[in-house]
Amino acid sequence: MLRVGIVGSGFISGAYLRAVEDFPNLRIIACSDVNSAAAEEKAREFRIQAQSVEELLGNPEIDLILNLTVPQSHGSVSLRAIEKGKHVYSEKPLALSIKEAAQLLSAAAAAGKRVGVAPDTFLGGGQQTARKLIDTGAIGRPIGGTAFILLPGHEIWHPNPDFFYQPGGGPVLDMGPYYLTALVNLLGPIKRVTSIGNRTFDEREIQSGPRKGERIPVQISTHFNALLEFQEGPVVSFHASFDVKEHTHWPIEIYGTEGTLQVPDPNTFGGPVRLLKHRKSVTEVPLTHGFGDRNYRIIGVAEMEKAIEKGRPHRASAELGYHVLEVMEAIIQDGGKGTMLSSSCERPAALPSQLRLGTLD
Repeated sequence: MLRVGIVGSGFISGAYLRAVEDFPNLRIIACSDVNSAAAEEKAREFRIQAQSVEELLGNPEIDLILNLTVPQSHGSVSLRAIEKGKHVYSEKPLALSIKEAAQLLSAAAAAGKRVGVAPDTFLGGGQQTARKLIDTGAIGRPIGGTAFILLPGHEIWHPNPDFFYQPGGGPVLDMGPYYLTALVNLLGPIKRVTSIGNRTFDEREIQSGPRKGERIPVQISTHFNALLEFQEGPVVSFHASFDVKEHTHWPIEIYGTEGTLQVPDPNTFGGPVRLLKHRKSVTEVPLTHGFGDRNYRIIGVAEMEKAIEKGRPHRASAELGYHVLEVMEAIIQDGGKGTMLSSSCERPAALPSQLRLGTLD
């Protein structure tokens, strides 16, 4: 059994504390937070200990630190945990830069400790079923695809959304790990990125909680379109935005020489998975793998424990998280640096409405 301590007792910690009941090889024994009241509240709710961050990091009864802090603290908290002799599993992203992540991986290697990173949703039944269909040639050879993260912004539900609109936030770093990890699981690593990004709104209004009505500044780009070229050849169009009110796109589609695969929302563990072979032929594929019926948002830690026990690599690995982080960093840094064109033209005039047939003016 792997004994786990949580650093960061905010919104997402409840999902981990509920899901751990499905995995008897894990035991969460304590939680902490810079806001001690938050840690004490979670400790009462789930009947575990509440400790200070320093007490928890130094607790000899803890084998692994589950790092659920805000993204801006992921790298530093994980590094401190490694220095205290603990394994680490971090919420996404692994860090805010590949430079910071490389320092963490180097320290972990020197200490002989494991680092894992969310998301682990790619281990769920929906994503694993899609992976099996691709691996067994159900759509032939993959040639391309699309991925859409089109949201109106987290201020509509999150009571304290400020960090989503500060450096380290935004749709790519926040939601991108789910989609990019799913794509790497389906198609393999990415070798080239081209992107354009911009910001639609300079301010956002909080729409829930005690701060409802308060306006917060937007310091980053919040709308990105990118092209991802995979090492095996497919090119995927990737769209990530906090500026879109509604849309009808499927979360992920993979196009192959023999058909199209519609992949479920990678922020969930289940389906549906759909196979399109002909113009009018759509087949919903039953899930071939387990862990698809509810939220298993700690399965990555449980799988990591088994890997440690067996002496094999774990799946939600630091190397995977590092690669995804490098892709996200490229999308954000490359945003707006596309080729500038020298030519221009006038926008064609719109036709008048309700023209009589045969009349064009």
